[in-house]
Amino acid sequence: MKLKFQTLKSARAFTLIEIMLSIMIFSIVVAAIYSTWTLVLRSSRVGIEAAAQAQRQRIAMRTIEDALTCIQSFEASMQYYSFIVVNGQQAQLSFTARLPDTFPRNGKFGDFNSRRLSFTVEPAPGSDNFSGQPQEQDLVLRQNPILMQMDADELQSPLVLARNVQLFTVECWDTNAMAWDTEWDDTNSIPPMIRISLVLGGNKNSSGELSPTLSVIRVVSMPSETLPTAVQMPSGNGGGGNGINIRRKNPGNGNGNGRNRNRNGGQNGGGGNNGFGGGGGNGNNGFGNGFNRGGGQ
Repeated sequence: MKLKFQTLKSARAFTLIEIMLSIMIFSIVVAAIYSTWTLVLRSSRVGIEAAAQAQRQRIAMRTIEDALTCIQSFEASMQYYSFIVVNGQQAQLSFTARLPDTFPRNGKFGDFNSRRLSFTVEPAPGSDNFSGQPQEQDLVLRQNPILMQMDADELQSPLVLARNVQLFTVECWDTNAMAWDTEWDDTNSIPPMIRISLVLGGNKNSSGELSPTLSVIRVVSMPSETLPTAVQMPSGNGGGGNGINIRRKNPGNGNGNGRNRNRNGGQNGGGGNNGFGGGGGNGNNGFGNGFNRGGGQ
């Protein structure tokens, strides 16, 4: 009996070099995909942080502008209405305004719309490094009604308007020098214009890279001036003195030079129902210093 042996052909397979090459190519592809995905995530994070920073900058500037357009000042009550500007490492802008109901934290103060506002740059809590130098500066806002002291909650937890503040400068327009001045010594008056510079950013973000720096400059024209004491508290006398008297129950005396609008023709400028000041010469029109609608007899 003859035995038949069948020769088996060797099966074809990948060599070790081919396997190593395929693994290397696969690793390169995975690394490229991972680096691209990491770059996309980092770019998205930086973009979100930059957008949030720009939004905070707009909110901060809008809050300051809204407050300045509602500013009030009375010369007779300067202890409540002083205008304070301090520049430097811990810049400050403080004044009194009658605020609308839409102003931030208005619900906390109820009907006390006349409040003193203090915009200050302060170190962020917990941002000090080992050298003692603050790593982050925040722009915060504190408020209190003009006849009340600031409460403890407002002192400890102010409203943070912007973070990572690199520069906050307030300049006032000096009408004498016709130039911008970083100091305002006349705290009893309001400057005609204010220029505010705010720079945010430049710190390390969550990914350890420097965030972009955003800068904005706004010029605000003040809509009001300090109300003089003479206008705030008029004397009330209707005679020929200076000032304005519109009280009908207090007839003027008719002394001094005045202007008479008596339609019957004036024998005396002092009488008449619509006399300005009091007396003063013959005729219908005489000029004086006082202003009286009291209707002197």
